[in-house]
Amino acid sequence: MKKINELPPIFLSAIPVLKRLEEAGYEAYFVGGSIRDLLLGRHIHDIDIATSAYPEEVKSLFHKTIDTGIKHGTVTVLFEGESYEITTFRTESSYQDFRRPDHVTFVRSLKEDLKRRDFTINALAMNTEGEIVDLFNGLGDLNNHLIKAVGDPMERFHEDALRMMRAVRFMSQLKFDLEDETKEAIKNLHDLLPKISVERIRDEFIKMGTGPNSRQAFQVFLDTELSEGVPDFAGKKELLSIFPSLKFGPSMESSLWAIIIILLKLPNEQITSFMRDWKNSNAMTTNVERIVELFDLLSEHSPSDYELFKAGKDVLLNTIDVAKILGQPVNSEALVDRYTALPIKSSADLAIDGRFLINAGIHPGPGLGELLTEIKQKVITGELENSEEAITVYLNGLSA
Repeated sequence: MKKINELPPIFLSAIPVLKRLEEAGYEAYFVGGSIRDLLLGRHIHDIDIATSAYPEEVKSLFHKTIDTGIKHGTVTVLFEGESYEITTFRTESSYQDFRRPDHVTFVRSLKEDLKRRDFTINALAMNTEGEIVDLFNGLGDLNNHLIKAVGDPMERFHEDALRMMRAVRFMSQLKFDLEDETKEAIKNLHDLLPKISVERIRDEFIKMGTGPNSRQAFQVFLDTELSEGVPDFAGKKELLSIFPSLKFGPSMESSLWAIIIILLKLPNEQITSFMRDWKNSNAMTTNVERIVELFDLLSEHSPSDYELFKAGKDVLLNTIDVAKILGQPVNSEALVDRYTALPIKSSADLAIDGRFLINAGIHPGPGLGELLTEIKQKVITGELENSEEAITVYLNGLSA
């Protein structure tokens, strides 16, 4: 049995919780992704605890608890300033909506609990001594860098169709391969994916698309036809097939969306609806629109100082990133130097505002806004000094 001799603090601080459950006669283990990440030396975000104690039994052992998901066996325990999700060992019924079980049955068996999990590398458990419980060769698959479903992959994906996206996501994040039978099951069941909410699909897609192995995972995403079941990708496999051949993949979400939009050759007026179909935020949509707009400018000509100003530094850096990923020639140093040399970086940096113009005798209305933009442009291009005095002289010249 494999044993971890030195546990990280995130586990050590939780051991008293597991000990209390054990002292009351129950089994308790760390389970799931935290064990996988511990063995891979990855950062551990949080830990999950599974126990043979039923929810009411867990609650009776701790002073402060929250019924987080008590219907499905999960109780949050507040212990020494930390919170821990503790879930009762359980089996699950059929999944009529391909996402959530109709009901769960609490059991006392760790094996019954682990065999309902998605992939062997996530079906590992660890006791308070650091001993790993591996009932489905998860350790072997970890060593072989393999994503493999627990038991029958057809059953696992029928239970929860999102697991198909999780498979390609783990491929990307962990730099693992997909086991043949698991891949074949995804091919056979890919048409179940649209039954999952777009929000959940989007989260997995982003993790897949920005992971270190994104290009290889994206190829499997296309080969298994998962791409046919996500918003606005159906029938676009040929356009999207360029992604796996990129020299490297994006690491930022905004860059990912911009690259996808460029590969799909979406007109600018369709970007908003595409991003909305994927349930993206308005802020992300605006950011991506600006990246694509600046990329188009870079493809056509060197952007003006005013166009660089309108883009802003973050969009400029993102666009340079996208251009490099897509193999578009770009003099990034020159562009960044030009942006750095701009006399103002935002409208707030302008020495005057609309109130100043009104006090100078300009009537409120559309003309005032146009004049403010004109002054801003002249400041950016160096035709006008960014000072109240210089701008006043300019205004006087207009009214002369």
